[in-house]
Amino acid sequence: MTSTIADIAGDIISRAGDRKRFMIAIAGPPGAGKSTLADNLANAIKARGESAEVLPMDGFHMDNAILIERGQLARKGIPETFDIRAFLDIIKAVRPGDQEVLVPVFDRSRELAIASARVVSPDHRFIIVEGNYLLFSEGKWAELEGQFDYSIMLAPPMEVLEERLWARWRGYKLTEEQSHAKVYENDLPNGRRILENRRPADITIEVVQD
Repeated sequence: MTSTIADIAGDIISRAGDRKRFMIAIAGPPGAGKSTLADNLANAIKARGESAEVLPMDGFHMDNAILIERGQLARKGIPETFDIRAFLDIIKAVRPGDQEVLVPVFDRSRELAIASARVVSPDHRFIIVEGNYLLFSEGKWAELEGQFDYSIMLAPPMEVLEERLWARWRGYKLTEEQSHAKVYENDLPNGRRILENRRPADITIEVVQD
């Protein structure tokens, strides 16, 4: 399915009606374009006179020290390397729209989460949550079902994901060997797992157009 960001924004605002808080999930494999879509969608919603804020799931990565202790550092990004309990608590706190909630943000250049780095205010009507596992059907991630009012699954072809992932890791100055390990031993297998174990979305998109 091909959708424009303007179309999606219009659909979301229409569905929201007069609700005070409307929760949107953008899910998909690594490299699918979730953060870009989230930022562009927030801007499109704001352009229509509404308020919106992006809440990235990446802020809930476990710290590298814990992953090293558990032997999971090389698999960072798989479902088991996130603090799902804390993420669920934040989503449940944000959903009513009755309080200010401080949320963590992940700094990829330093590979660490920064606590209380973004504010979700009661004045933000549309909350766009973006992350790999928002529609994941395994384990405690399944408890996210029912927490979102609108959901988008990004599912580009695997060859597109492969190209984007190579560009991502080369952009962080990894060697060819390190980039190869990230792409083929972690990110692409994880992407397949996400696509094969997902709950239905309101829309599934292969290509997003501005």
